[in-house]
Amino acid sequence: MTDICCIGHITLDKVITPRFEAHMPGGTAFYFAKALKNFNHDGFKLVTSLGDTEMDVVEELRADGIDVDVIPSRKSVYFENKYGEDMNNRTQRVLAKADPFTEENLKDVDSKIYHLGTLLADDFDLDVIKALAGKGIVSVDVQGYLRKVVGEDVVHVDYDKKREAMPYISILKANEKEMEVLTGTSDPHEAARILSDWGCKEVLLTLGDKGSLIYTGGEFYNIPALPPTDLVDATGCGDTYMAGYLYKRSRGASYQEAGTFAAAMCTLKLAKKGPFSGTEEDVCNLINNIK
Repeated sequence: MTDICCIGHITLDKVITPRFEAHMPGGTAFYFAKALKNFNHDGFKLVTSLGDTEMDVVEELRADGIDVDVIPSRKSVYFENKYGEDMNNRTQRVLAKADPFTEENLKDVDSKIYHLGTLLADDFDLDVIKALAGKGIVSVDVQGYLRKVVGEDVVHVDYDKKREAMPYISILKANEKEMEVLTGTSDPHEAARILSDWGCKEVLLTLGDKGSLIYTGGEFYNIPALPPTDLVDATGCGDTYMAGYLYKRSRGASYQEAGTFAAAMCTLKLAKKGPFSGTEEDVCNLINNIK
């Protein structure tokens, strides 16, 4: 049994920003695993699914010492992410889709925490969430459930099974746009209470440069954003946040401590192209310097 298992597709990403244009691997699975690469990740496993042509990315992760299981897929997910000057906003296109994960192909996965890195609405159906909740803590990045592909464009829609799914989701992460789609309110405190009332035990709302908010057990924890030295690439910031948060919580950190650590990881990640590449010491140094 592992401490944390991240499950999600590794994607092909085309990233376009005012500073650069690049093709690179991506997806929650990739950014989450890369974020933990230089940490003590002996208790971490990645379960991913992608086409044969992208297996070199898996071999790169394995060379980094990451335990990776692969479920074959006919294709890999292919995203185009386009950013303007405001890194909080992006437009997306989906140029190819991978096969969804199923209860059957995840039956042998065994972990204390399962983090589901949803990219598109059909990646994980409700039966998968229920099955994993019967074995451990389920953490969900809700972004994919709110993405409908129309042609090649991604549009935001509501998650039609949200009320049924929430009691099985121990930890839910959403950004400010996603929380509004889910709950109908733009007030983070109200949105957190609604999601909690639906059955989710731990609600994490990331609010861009306004920081993040954690709500659990009737208590709010406000996590300030740490200002980055530069704004280069925001792709994968939410995945980086969840990697840091779950890493620290799995090691006994408080909600405030885990949220602050996750926010600091995002600050370091924003200043460089690609996934987070720092160490735990780098993160702690940034937090201490801010204090």
